[in-house]
Amino acid sequence: MTYDLVIIGGGAGGLTCALYSTRYGLKTLVVSKEFGGLTATADEIMNWPGTYSISGFQLMQDMQEQVKKNGAEFKFGNVTKVVKEDNKFIVETDSEKFEGKKVVYATGTEHRHLGIPGEKEFRGKGISYCATCDGPFFKDKVIAVVGGGNSALTAALLLARHGKKVYIIYRQSEFFRAEKHWVEEVEKAENIECLHDEEVLEVKGDKFMNQLVLKSGKEVDADGLFIEIGLNPIIDVVKDIAELENGYIKVDKRQETSLKGLYAVGDVTTNSNEFKQIVTACGEGAVASNSIYEDLSRSS
Repeated sequence: MTYDLVIIGGGAGGLTCALYSTRYGLKTLVVSKEFGGLTATADEIMNWPGTYSISGFQLMQDMQEQVKKNGAEFKFGNVTKVVKEDNKFIVETDSEKFEGKKVVYATGTEHRHLGIPGEKEFRGKGISYCATCDGPFFKDKVIAVVGGGNSALTAALLLARHGKKVYIIYRQSEFFRAEKHWVEEVEKAENIECLHDEEVLEVKGDKFMNQLVLKSGKEVDADGLFIEIGLNPIIDVVKDIAELENGYIKVDKRQETSLKGLYAVGDVTTNSNEFKQIVTACGEGAVASNSIYEDLSRSS
């Protein structure tokens, strides 16, 4: 069977793409080793339009159910290879092969981890990787941010609006990788303290985290830890067939990659001004679906 569209990845971007493609009447298959992506791991989401509060798992479950009702097919599997043959694509998993006229790559990214004791245990129990998503939960709390780039400094500034105290913990003596503007804003903030030449070696706590052990031996009491040391795009399957830019898949305004017929959406791409949010991933998914519908309509 040849599908009009095979979507690799079951997160917000991929599911939105599937929603629109099925509404366009395209025979759509979604292949993913796990559905929901990073969004499904969020305990609570408060920046999804129209909903004051919803768990990431519930949001992704609702999206998947909506897409299923529209007629999309789902297959669990780890995609290992994508090959273009003539005017179609072959998508291979560990155990199956699927054929599609077009492919959308929507695998997203993985957070870089510190790899220290306590990080795994307190993930979601004080440790977060998204200040935009989880900052409001730390109102009047003591918060620490690890990192020294723009993402870390902007996260600290956002968290400073919620918390009573914010520590920025950075292993260098200065913020060499951050823009001057953000450094100056951090320096002006009265409730932000920078701990340079430091690293977090361990996270301690009981039910929730409550303390950080630093390289110097200092122990910092904190209610939350935001790890802002970057993201790793999941690109192994397409890195040799699509052009990359700064490690992300380069796409045009129609979400098409350098390989005609292969599209990419969500956190794995260079689009949306590199603003990695659920809503932007969804927007890219909708754009890709529209582009594919136009392309298939012209070729039919």
